[in-house]
Amino acid sequence: MRPRLVTGLYSAAALAAFGLLFTSCATRTPSVSTTEHSALPTMERVMLNANACWFKSADPAFAGYQLAPELNSYTGRPRILVVDKKHPTGRPSLVVQAEGNPAQLQAFGPMMNGASGGRITGDVNRWAAGTKGC
Repeated sequence: MRPRLVTGLYSAAALAAFGLLFTSCATRTPSVSTTEHSALPTMERVMLNANACWFKSADPAFAGYQLAPELNSYTGRPRILVVDKKHPTGRPSLVVQAEGNPAQLQAFGPMMNGASGGRITGDVNRWAAGTKGC
């Protein structure tokens, strides 16, 4: 089973049966080359790549934000938050979380509806599948 980013209430297993990824429009997802599919290792991969590609690279789309990882989750949903640099305790602009084995990923927040939404979906899917780099 491949980890997939899901926006909405569909499970990754149901989406995998149709071979679709639901975001603002349906697209094909990459093959998974990793052997670890549970929520925590998946989110660790996503967090490391997001930090390197979105924040440490000084990407202009993420210039006003900072990464706030919450991987030690007692709810079984490790997640990363993208928050405003000036108001880091405010409402997150992006939440990417996973749960289960195989991981079911979800991304939501205002950034998903903005100009970067499609790119975020593509990046997270690649990283969840085991691809490294920007």
